[in-house]
Amino acid sequence: MIRKATPEDLANLLRIYRHAREFMRRTGNASQWGTNFPPQSLLESDIAKQQLYVCTDSAGQPHGVFALVIGEEPDYQYIEGGSWKSAAPYGTIHRLASDGTVHGVFSQCLAFCRAQIPHLRIDTHKDNLVMQHLIEKHGFSKCGIVYVRGKNPRIAYEL
Repeated sequence: MIRKATPEDLANLLRIYRHAREFMRRTGNASQWGTNFPPQSLLESDIAKQQLYVCTDSAGQPHGVFALVIGEEPDYQYIEGGSWKSAAPYGTIHRLASDGTVHGVFSQCLAFCRAQIPHLRIDTHKDNLVMQHLIEKHGFSKCGIVYVRGKNPRIAYEL
Protein backbone atom coordinates (compact mmCIF):
# COMPACT_ATOMS: atom_id res chain seq x y z
CA MET A 1 0.00 0.00 0.00
CA ILE A 2 1.20 3.54 -0.72
CA ARG A 3 0.20 6.61 1.25
CA LYS A 4 1.46 10.13 1.82
CA ALA A 5 4.18 10.38 4.44
CA THR A 6 3.45 12.24 7.67
CA PRO A 7 5.74 13.81 10.29
CA GLU A 8 5.07 10.74 12.45
CA ASP A 9 6.84 8.62 9.79
CA LEU A 10 10.18 10.45 10.09
CA ALA A 11 11.91 7.94 12.36
CA ASN A 12 11.00 5.09 10.02
CA LEU A 13 11.97 7.08 6.94
CA LEU A 14 15.38 7.90 8.41
CA ARG A 15 15.80 4.17 9.20
CA ILE A 16 14.92 3.22 5.60
CA TYR A 17 17.34 5.77 4.16
CA ARG A 18 20.13 4.58 6.52
CA HIS A 19 19.59 1.04 5.26
CA ALA A 20 19.57 2.22 1.64
CA ARG A 21 22.83 4.16 2.06
CA GLU A 22 24.48 1.09 3.60
CA PHE A 23 23.20 -1.10 0.75
CA MET A 24 24.53 1.42 -1.77
CA ARG A 25 27.96 1.40 -0.08
CA ARG A 26 28.05 -2.42 -0.12
CA THR A 27 27.16 -2.52 -3.82
CA GLY A 28 29.81 -0.05 -4.99
CA ASN A 29 27.85 3.20 -4.85
CA ALA A 30 29.19 4.98 -1.78
CA SER A 31 29.20 8.49 -3.20
CA GLN A 32 25.63 9.03 -4.50
CA TRP A 33 24.06 9.72 -1.09
CA GLY A 34 27.19 9.75 1.07
CA THR A 35 26.55 9.38 4.78
CA ASN A 36 23.65 11.77 5.35
CA PHE A 37 21.49 12.25 2.24
CA PRO A 38 18.65 12.94 2.22
CA PRO A 39 18.77 15.19 5.28
CA GLN A 40 15.81 15.23 7.65
CA SER A 41 15.07 18.84 6.65
CA LEU A 42 14.50 17.75 3.02
CA LEU A 43 12.15 14.97 4.12
CA GLU A 44 10.25 17.43 6.30
CA SER A 45 9.96 19.79 3.33
CA ASP A 46 8.74 16.96 1.06
CA ILE A 47 6.13 15.99 3.67
CA ALA A 48 4.95 19.59 3.98
CA LYS A 49 4.62 19.80 0.18
CA GLN A 50 2.73 16.46 0.22
CA GLN A 51 5.11 14.90 -2.29
CA LEU A 52 6.72 12.21 -0.11
CA TYR A 53 5.15 8.75 -0.07
CA VAL A 54 5.56 5.63 2.02
CA CYS A 55 5.23 2.01 0.84
CA THR A 56 3.78 -0.09 3.66
CA ASP A 57 3.02 -3.74 4.26
CA SER A 58 -0.48 -4.99 5.11
CA ALA A 59 0.10 -4.09 8.78
CA GLY A 60 0.95 -0.50 7.85
CA GLN A 61 4.69 -0.82 8.59
CA PRO A 62 6.81 1.37 6.23
CA HIS A 63 9.35 -0.47 4.06
CA GLY A 64 9.90 2.00 1.22
CA VAL A 65 9.83 5.71 0.53
CA PHE A 66 9.97 8.00 -2.51
CA ALA A 67 9.15 11.51 -3.62
CA LEU A 68 6.95 12.20 -6.63
CA VAL A 69 7.35 15.75 -7.87
CA ILE A 70 4.88 16.71 -10.59
CA GLY A 71 5.97 19.61 -12.77
CA GLU A 72 9.20 21.00 -14.13
CA GLU A 73 12.39 19.70 -12.53
CA PRO A 74 14.96 22.53 -12.66
CA ASP A 75 17.87 20.08 -12.82
CA TYR A 76 16.35 18.59 -15.99
CA GLN A 77 16.39 21.81 -18.03
CA TYR A 78 19.81 20.93 -19.46
CA ILE A 79 20.53 17.40 -20.66
CA GLU A 80 23.91 16.43 -22.04
CA GLY A 81 24.61 13.74 -24.62
CA GLY A 82 20.99 13.21 -25.58
CA SER A 83 17.52 14.66 -25.25
CA TRP A 84 14.19 14.11 -23.59
CA LYS A 85 11.64 12.18 -25.63
CA SER A 86 8.70 14.46 -24.84
CA ALA A 87 8.06 17.97 -23.59
CA ALA A 88 4.66 16.97 -22.18
CA PRO A 89 3.99 17.56 -18.46
CA TYR A 90 5.77 14.96 -16.32
CA GLY A 91 6.45 13.73 -12.84
CA THR A 92 9.88 12.98 -11.42
CA ILE A 93 10.59 10.14 -9.03
CA HIS A 94 13.23 11.14 -6.47
CA ARG A 95 14.90 9.55 -3.45
CA LEU A 96 13.44 6.06 -3.85
CA ALA A 97 14.63 3.76 -1.07
CA SER A 98 13.73 0.46 0.55
CA ASP A 99 14.69 -1.21 3.81
CA GLY A 100 15.33 -4.43 1.88
CA THR A 101 12.80 -6.53 3.80
CA VAL A 102 10.11 -6.67 1.11
CA HIS A 103 10.41 -7.08 -2.64
CA GLY A 104 8.69 -5.04 -5.30
CA VAL A 105 8.99 -1.55 -3.82
CA PHE A 106 10.13 -0.12 -7.18
CA SER A 107 7.20 -1.79 -8.99
CA GLN A 108 4.71 -0.47 -6.42
CA CYS A 109 6.20 3.01 -6.64
CA LEU A 110 6.06 3.00 -10.43
CA ALA A 111 2.46 1.78 -10.59
CA PHE A 112 1.41 4.48 -8.12
CA CYS A 113 3.29 7.22 -9.97
CA ARG A 114 1.93 6.20 -13.38
CA ALA A 115 -1.60 6.41 -11.97
CA GLN A 116 -0.88 10.03 -10.97
CA ILE A 117 0.85 11.06 -14.21
CA PRO A 118 1.81 8.63 -17.00
CA HIS A 119 4.84 10.62 -18.22
CA LEU A 120 7.71 10.03 -15.78
CA ARG A 121 11.37 10.85 -15.45
CA ILE A 122 14.01 9.57 -13.05
CA ASP A 123 17.78 9.79 -12.67
CA THR A 124 20.48 7.85 -10.90
CA HIS A 125 24.22 7.80 -10.28
CA LYS A 126 26.54 5.98 -12.71
CA ASP A 127 27.62 3.65 -9.88
CA ASN A 128 24.06 2.72 -8.89
CA LEU A 129 23.89 -0.40 -11.03
CA VAL A 130 20.99 -1.88 -9.04
CA MET A 131 18.80 1.15 -9.72
CA GLN A 132 19.88 1.32 -13.37
CA HIS A 133 18.78 -2.31 -13.77
CA LEU A 134 15.39 -1.65 -12.13
CA ILE A 135 14.77 1.50 -14.15
CA GLU A 136 15.57 -0.17 -17.47
CA LYS A 137 13.71 -3.37 -16.53
CA HIS A 138 10.56 -1.28 -16.03
CA GLY A 139 10.70 0.28 -19.49
CA PHE A 140 12.46 3.61 -18.97
CA SER A 141 14.74 4.79 -21.78
CA LYS A 142 18.13 6.35 -21.16
CA CYS A 143 18.07 9.95 -22.43
CA GLY A 144 21.40 11.53 -21.43
CA ILE A 145 23.13 13.11 -18.45
CA VAL A 146 21.64 15.73 -16.11
CA TYR A 147 23.42 17.58 -13.32
CA VAL A 148 21.76 17.43 -9.89
CA ARG A 149 22.20 20.58 -7.85
CA GLY A 150 24.14 21.93 -10.83
CA LYS A 151 27.21 19.76 -10.41
CA ASN A 152 26.49 16.06 -9.79
CA PRO A 153 26.11 14.07 -13.05
CA ARG A 154 23.27 11.56 -13.17
CA ILE A 155 22.00 9.23 -15.86
CA ALA A 156 18.56 10.51 -16.89
CA TYR A 157 15.69 8.26 -17.93
CA GLU A 158 12.17 8.81 -19.23
CA LEU A 159 9.06 6.64 -19.48
